[in-house]
Amino acid sequence: MLEKAPGFFIEMDPATTPHPFVEFRDVTFGYGARAILDGVSFSVPRGKVTALMGASGGGKTTVLRLIGGQQRAQRGEVLFDGQDVVRFDAKALYAARRRMGMLFQFGALFTDMSVFDNVAFPLREHTQLSEALVRDIVLMKLDAVGLRGARDLMPSEVSGGMARRVALARAIALDPDLVMYDEPFAGLDPISLGTAARLIRQLNDTLGLTSIIVSHDLEETFRIADHVIILANGGIAAQGTPDDVRQSNDPLVHQFVNALPDGPVRFHYPGVSIEDDFGNVEGGRS
Repeated sequence: MLEKAPGFFIEMDPATTPHPFVEFRDVTFGYGARAILDGVSFSVPRGKVTALMGASGGGKTTVLRLIGGQQRAQRGEVLFDGQDVVRFDAKALYAARRRMGMLFQFGALFTDMSVFDNVAFPLREHTQLSEALVRDIVLMKLDAVGLRGARDLMPSEVSGGMARRVALARAIALDPDLVMYDEPFAGLDPISLGTAARLIRQLNDTLGLTSIIVSHDLEETFRIADHVIILANGGIAAQGTPDDVRQSNDPLVHQFVNALPDGPVRFHYPGVSIEDDFGNVEGGRS
């Protein structure tokens, strides 16, 4: 295989070409009789920011749970750095999770721990580092998100935007290869939202991370994402660069990207006709 470089071509060996950091191959998963993902295949480019988007209930958070092993695919392969998470035993799954960071929706900080201890928690839980080294790492991570001075505060003493940044510092405490963000912009004011988005992009590039963002904030997410995947109806409605997705001809993607009230996603929940509910029933009113 040949790849173009400035002024010349370099021959690439397929055996040494980096594989996608995360890859779904024909993955099917559901809760009971309700199918969430049906034969889904996609890849997450290594070192990039990938956005998972789509209407509520489309399976975005389920994808994160499958990657982290909280749920197991009923069919197909969920590859993490080339290894199938579905086949991991407890030891292998534990080792894989140490390479993952997770920023939960609304931060999910431990309310009875200080900012410092929240960030220190994964270091104390997963390593044998001395307290002196833990301290240095925690302060470096807090400094990276602009909150070194807030280390002694409790979660109740910081704003929602600050709490999200503390959670981000905790997510990168173990220097993970992959960071997953579940609705990182939910509930933030415009200033905090913009700060969080810039941090995600900067940390991804500075630390050489691979990032997956689940978000409904289209404008801010499109601004920082390299790759976008739109989930809908158990499958992939569109994927590509933000510009590719904006130009999609798929009716559902068009409705989602343009925030239209009418389209494949209906305002009214399916039910009997309005005539049946409000019309005459055997000559009388219902």
